[in-house]
Amino acid sequence: MSHLLRLVVPDRPGILGAVATALGAAGIDIIGVDVLERGNGVAVDDIVVDLPPDRVADSLITAATTVPGVQVESLRPFTGPLDTHRELDLLEALAPAGEVMPKVLAAELPRVFHSGWAVVLSGSGEQTEVVAASEAAPSLDGVALPWLPLRGPLLLPSDAAWVPQRWQELAVEMMAAPLDAQSAVLAGRTGGPAFRRSELLRLTHLAGIAATVARLPPA
Repeated sequence: MSHLLRLVVPDRPGILGAVATALGAAGIDIIGVDVLERGNGVAVDDIVVDLPPDRVADSLITAATTVPGVQVESLRPFTGPLDTHRELDLLEALAPAGEVMPKVLAAELPRVFHSGWAVVLSGSGEQTEVVAASEAAPSLDGVALPWLPLRGPLLLPSDAAWVPQRWQELAVEMMAAPLDAQSAVLAGRTGGPAFRRSELLRLTHLAGIAATVARLPPA
């Protein structure tokens, strides 16, 4: 079974090699790595690993933390496709999208961010319309979104006052970025980890490209 392991590690040469060695010694294969952030002497890495059937998930934490200075921020099952060119594929899909851009964006963003779901919204507050949603997106019926209309990108933690109680219990972490003055894209993942500012910047960049593509005349 695959898992997504988020690590905070010292930003020095050889640290990922040391982690890979420790995981390999425990019989755990690394099948993908994303470097999310670097700065202030540390790096944040998402590592997708394949856990043998006879190993428990906690063995990932035990193995990783044998490397001095390595901290496990989160661990969760990973069921999405592994793709090292996720953002390039999204941009390629957006190019001919035109009017169906919201559907393409909502469907592809979970793969880009290893998140559970994404929706494209329009309106404000309680008068919100779901323009497009990925397959796993929760219902937003009756959910007031006081941060709409969105003027800039936002990290939306699961303990925010507007978040429904059930979502808080499930630790639904979210981030949002504007598409235009009336619409925005919202990405979420259940059970964490919380989205990082670097992920929010990537979402903002992709949303800006998507909005620009939507305004282009048909080829």
